[in-house]
Amino acid sequence: MAVAEESPWQLVLLVASFAVTAYAGVRLLDDDDALAVAVWLVGAALLHDLVLVPLYSLVDRALRPAGRYLNHLRIPALLSGLLLLVWFPLITGPPARYERTTGHPPPDYAVRWLLVTAALFAASGLWLLARTRGRTRVRTRRGQGQGRRSATNERSPTDH
Repeated sequence: MAVAEESPWQLVLLVASFAVTAYAGVRLLDDDDALAVAVWLVGAALLHDLVLVPLYSLVDRALRPAGRYLNHLRIPALLSGLLLLVWFPLITGPPARYERTTGHPPPDYAVRWLLVTAALFAASGLWLLARTRGRTRVRTRRGQGQGRRSATNERSPTDH
């Protein structure tokens, strides 16, 4: 069994990342809601593994007929889903203490998320349109050039 030699910096970075994670965990669980945080972490892991992964797989399988255009649906959907996941508590409605804590009335996160999602899909559609038009132009040029080449190839070498 061969052992790969790793850089000593890799060990230093690994230890540093564990230290930062431990510090964040201690600070997070030091609060009065430590049990709620632990339940949330376990619930989030179970929700992801038992509900979201099969859902991702089904949606991906349903979109397979899109063929080469599939990534123009996947990427904006992935980014929109990630934004929904991160900002879900604020999108569904900020907590009552939001205004007390920040001193500002809560903005309408749901509308903002929908606008960002629409913009992501619009940008992806524009990118697809630009790619498709670029390919059409290249094919048209190649077709015209090949027509000239084939006519040249049909002439005898003495006519050149």
